[in-house]
Amino acid sequence: MKIALMGQDIPALLPSLLADLFFAGRADAEAALQEKNDAMRDLMARYGAAVTRKAGRGRVSVTPDRDAALAGADAVIYAGDPMAASRFRMDREALSGLTEDDPGLSDQARVLGGIGGLMHTLRQAEQILDLCEAMRRDCPDTLVITLGSPVARTAALFARQGFRCFGLTQGWRTGPGGLAWLCRELGVKPEDTEAQAAGLPDFTFLTALRDRKTGLSLLPELNERCAEGKCGRLARRWLDLLEAVPVGSIPDHASLMAAQADYMPDPDPRLAEPVEQRKQRILRMNTAADKGLSDPEGQAAQLLLLSGAPAARPVQLALAVLEKRDLRLDAVVRLNGKNAVANLPAATVIEAPLTLREGVEQPEEIRLPGPLADLCLDIDAANRLAAAAGTGDREALREYIESDPALDGVDRLYALDVVDRLIRLHGDILTRWDTAEDDA
Repeated sequence: MKIALMGQDIPALLPSLLADLFFAGRADAEAALQEKNDAMRDLMARYGAAVTRKAGRGRVSVTPDRDAALAGADAVIYAGDPMAASRFRMDREALSGLTEDDPGLSDQARVLGGIGGLMHTLRQAEQILDLCEAMRRDCPDTLVITLGSPVARTAALFARQGFRCFGLTQGWRTGPGGLAWLCRELGVKPEDTEAQAAGLPDFTFLTALRDRKTGLSLLPELNERCAEGKCGRLARRWLDLLEAVPVGSIPDHASLMAAQADYMPDPDPRLAEPVEQRKQRILRMNTAADKGLSDPEGQAAQLLLLSGAPAARPVQLALAVLEKRDLRLDAVVRLNGKNAVANLPAATVIEAPLTLREGVEQPEEIRLPGPLADLCLDIDAANRLAAAAGTGDREALREYIESDPALDGVDRLYALDVVDRLIRLHGDILTRWDTAEDDA
């Protein structure tokens, strides 16, 4: 088995990916990486050798050649985001406005929806479409698992190119607005509950919450507390409008909806590994590579590397599909082809629980409240239009501007003009766009 690990964020994820592959997954497999930087390529090769030596199985290959990394891959894990932080800052500055005649659209400087989310998607598309071209050449039947943000749209991009694709977000159990945070409001421990959430990627709402011992639903009490404002004003507003409690990152939910008068998106979201954290990771990877994972110092470095592992487990999912294993995950992004969410169409890119039995997806039979399902339809349509626009489809871009719920309340013609200017601003990397046409 061969799993190709592609994208700029792979080095930061490498310790957890290899641990899941060779230790937790006990797979005698090859992990293949593309890395053009000589020093980083040497580090990842030495670190990979230390991991496989300790595991007693597998192989890690690191090459500057993308075709060599992809050749014959059974699965591709994509974790990329081209120049995410610096390009987001360019968007934010351009959207801020300068004069009375140029009032700006500061609340559209977003990661997921609206104008900012569209530009994020267009930049991702440049990289993903090039990768798909190579995959059709080197591993046409490969499974794809994307971690690239916006996950709904990167998953749609891979699917549009004909690849079977799953996606993983950071999930909804931890962090502000997550299940653990909501359970504290109820005075219960998350591990004492059985929870279920569904919706769209980065836009999930609780569909069930029960006491594990008694089986009684905790949703009525949570809804009451949310209605009283104890879970935040936005959660209270959305419960009233959508008849469900949001779970997971509230800023992510807000990024996909119309601007809120009392809420502005994070002006500096974390879109890349911080410099100091990157330095620490490289130092620890060097220690583990030099000392080995059987040495106490190497073991300590490895434990520190794994201590910050993200919730997303793409290797676990890949092994379950490829080796036909059983698996249950809380939140997996995919096409709703098995109607996991019963009142959303099969073409919807959903985020919902996934149960695999011998690698085959099992029915979930989840149903969203009507108002929430209606909004999900609109947001999903925008997600898929953004993915289509990523191919250079001007009509899809226009339809996105005309219909994205995150642009409600914005002059749509003005928004289209702003997007045209942003495309010119990023013309050095948006190669699929004819800026002469945009000037017309």
